[in-house]
Amino acid sequence: MLCKVLHGNRSTYYKHFFSEPAPRIAVNQQIKSAIVHIYSDYDHSLGAYKIHHVLKRDYGITISVGRVYRLMAGMALPKMSTDTPKYKPAPIDGILCVNHLNQGFNPDAPNMIWVSDFTYIKVNGRFNYLCIVIALFARKIIGWNVSSEHSHNLVQAALQKAYTNREFPKHVLFHSDQGSEYKAFSVRKLLDRYQFVQSFSKKGYPYDNACCESFFKQMKRECLLRRTFYSTEQLRLTCFEYIQRYNSKRPHASLGYLTPNEVEEAYHQMQG
Repeated sequence: MLCKVLHGNRSTYYKHFFSEPAPRIAVNQQIKSAIVHIYSDYDHSLGAYKIHHVLKRDYGITISVGRVYRLMAGMALPKMSTDTPKYKPAPIDGILCVNHLNQGFNPDAPNMIWVSDFTYIKVNGRFNYLCIVIALFARKIIGWNVSSEHSHNLVQAALQKAYTNREFPKHVLFHSDQGSEYKAFSVRKLLDRYQFVQSFSKKGYPYDNACCESFFKQMKRECLLRRTFYSTEQLRLTCFEYIQRYNSKRPHASLGYLTPNEVEEAYHQMQG
């Protein structure tokens, strides 16, 4: 009846619905299925370049980035929020702060330089805080802590986790901004006990701690700003899941699209 009303050929109608798809279309359908799985597995956070890398690494599918982009463009995948909140800088208390790092973001070994920072996340209408410690060699998150209180305890807990996870290294350069949490006596005393050297960014100059700033920007864009949190525990679980994925599965552009874990494993294999 539809063919008659629309003046269409019945053979064309049956060919459209019952004929085998062309080989190129069938292959594209398989690739699209893998893209959907990757996109979902990484919480809708990867673009065409990183999906291109994961397709080759995890699925053995070697195609151009342009083809990945064209396939994704026709799939109506959900977009990510890119809104970022603006916060006032932490107060400065007058302690002498020396910048030993000087934007030397590429150390030669895993435990030479650690950087740290914290950010604000809304939980049930109030701010909670996430503090991280990154080992710069592989951009790996080695310690973190979530708290509803903004204090030096937040930094201490993240630092202690990093110190334990990395099996108690010595002579690490520990860099942060000039927030009062990092200049607290208890934090400086802890760093002295660990035999760490403390370094600070220039006042009001976030580029001196660009790696932490970059991580928070990606985490918020890919995860935090797209969710509503009703408890600190809910936020803590989300942070745990994202950081695990970031360290072990998410390709990192500055690492040649390897993961932080892969970079450190390659280093230890070369040393061993």
